[in-house]
Amino acid sequence: MPTYRVRFAAGSAFALFALAVPARTLIAQRPLSGVEQARVDSIRRPYTQADIEFMSGMIGHHSQAVKMAEWAPSHGASKSLQIYCGRVAMAQTAEIGLMQQWLKERNQPVPENDPRGMKMKMNGSDMFMMMPGMLTEDQMKELDAARGIEFDRLFLTYMIQHHKGAIKMVETLENSPGADQDEIVFKFSNDVQADQSTEIDRMQLMLDELPPATRKPL
Repeated sequence: MPTYRVRFAAGSAFALFALAVPARTLIAQRPLSGVEQARVDSIRRPYTQADIEFMSGMIGHHSQAVKMAEWAPSHGASKSLQIYCGRVAMAQTAEIGLMQQWLKERNQPVPENDPRGMKMKMNGSDMFMMMPGMLTEDQMKELDAARGIEFDRLFLTYMIQHHKGAIKMVETLENSPGADQDEIVFKFSNDVQADQSTEIDRMQLMLDELPPATRKPL
């Protein structure tokens, strides 16, 4: 058989093979990135109502922390605290996106990014469910009114409270039967526990280094 016929036959066979194989199979041959593979693997694994509640509740929890951190420049925070707050705002904003994507991919309702907590309808009115450690409305007003060193002091005090609440949320998740098996939820919850435990220690050191609070005149 002439050489050109052999090449033509081989080419035709390949073309028929390509038509027979679904496009997604050919695309799947492309190596997935680490994030893509984790997402594919995670969707295949079972998740529980506790996982959904954790990811949903943590959106509002993170949203409040971001709002607190974003006040630092306008409220006269020290340079070191402003740097720390910038990192908090950036990291937790990215994690909010991760949680929202996780819920969307599982066809779950995605709560609004609201620093007051998770909005719920109760008797036709909007109610906000606050997660552990979240600041009350009065505490947020107190922080917003503070300036300079007093802002530093209140921010560190309240953010330690806030972080401890996040760790409590992780512990509740871990103690829920069958929960925390999804790869993304597992990695994220472990990161929250490790990172925020470390940050609590760091913030306590920053708080201890502040000058004593001035007593307000009676």
